[in-house]
Amino acid sequence: MNFDALATTPDRAEIRDAVKAICDRFDDQYWQEKDRTGSFPTEFTSAIAAGGWLGIAMPEEYGGAGLGVTEAAIMMQVIGGSAGSFAACSAVHINIFGPHSIVVHGTPEQKERWLVPLIKGEIRACFGVTEPDAGLDTTKLKTRAVRQGDKYIVNGRKMWISTAQIADKILLLARTTPVEECKKPTDGLSIFFTDFDRSRIEAREIHKMGRAAVDSNALFIDNLEIPVEDRIGEEGKGFRYILDSLNPERILNAAECIGVGRRALSKAVQYAKDRVVFGRQIGQNQSIQHPLAESWSELTAAELMVLRAAELYDAGQPCGPEANAAKYMSADANFNACDRAVRTHGGMGYASEFNVERYFREAVGMRLAPVSRELILCHIAERVLGLPKSY
Repeated sequence: MNFDALATTPDRAEIRDAVKAICDRFDDQYWQEKDRTGSFPTEFTSAIAAGGWLGIAMPEEYGGAGLGVTEAAIMMQVIGGSAGSFAACSAVHINIFGPHSIVVHGTPEQKERWLVPLIKGEIRACFGVTEPDAGLDTTKLKTRAVRQGDKYIVNGRKMWISTAQIADKILLLARTTPVEECKKPTDGLSIFFTDFDRSRIEAREIHKMGRAAVDSNALFIDNLEIPVEDRIGEEGKGFRYILDSLNPERILNAAECIGVGRRALSKAVQYAKDRVVFGRQIGQNQSIQHPLAESWSELTAAELMVLRAAELYDAGQPCGPEANAAKYMSADANFNACDRAVRTHGGMGYASEFNVERYFREAVGMRLAPVSRELILCHIAERVLGLPKSY
């Protein structure tokens, strides 16, 4: 049923098949239970780590595979297309794109200290950027890191921080120079990778619509001490460093959307074949056929944009518009596929037994994060079409 735009070589197909073999060990019943209880899928993440997949895009000298974002996208698309859906992706994808700032800007000592245990799955990290009063306007972050000798004292708040309930480390963006003292608002931000000290960081879980298996949190940081050696790169250059992670994050998130959407579509197609009403399969009805055919087309077109963005990134070429367009197209295609899957199932689409309602709940969040579709359109309008800045 699927046109596989990403796994186009034997090596890439081997990655797809190996990751799928792991995912297939964790069925719908496993993920239904994780969703029902809100418990983290430790068994799944341990299996992914044991297979060496957490380091797919990390340097070989630290235990990674040294592959590109294209190969990582294949992996995340397979995980998204598994029974775990977006929850499975969220359980591991911080390890895929999050450490990129360390890879590019970290010292050899930092890479050895941090990347090795991350790749082995010995430590878990969370990504501390967004704040309640700043959202996507990163230059307005209020969390402050004040240097005192050989350490920084950090105070502030963070919002929508995934996996903070179980994290050992936090990749934290904080302002080290007040914005009014900076030449540009993007200056004066620094990035740290440090211990998640629960005596200084309170993580309050946010109960949300979907993806219950992976926690989201509001963080309250009170006099957190960070050693200077836990700062990545130069002080004040953190905004520039964090940008290194944004395009791969969008590409991988887009690939995840393709996987989830295709799983929802396959469930809908099977139900349309099995369900008989008025003496005929409902899949004979064009009102069922046409929306599902539209979803196949939308998902396939979006996957091609994911491939384009990933290959540009791996070639060291600018890929901002393509990465954003991939995220935009994939999230919408996924949402449509999940919505149509629920409606194809009719009343049973509302029942957790058939899983499609779980995919739909998670698809809503995939359109909102890590960047909204509206800001993506603004980016393309301004950076590609040359229209004036709207915000």
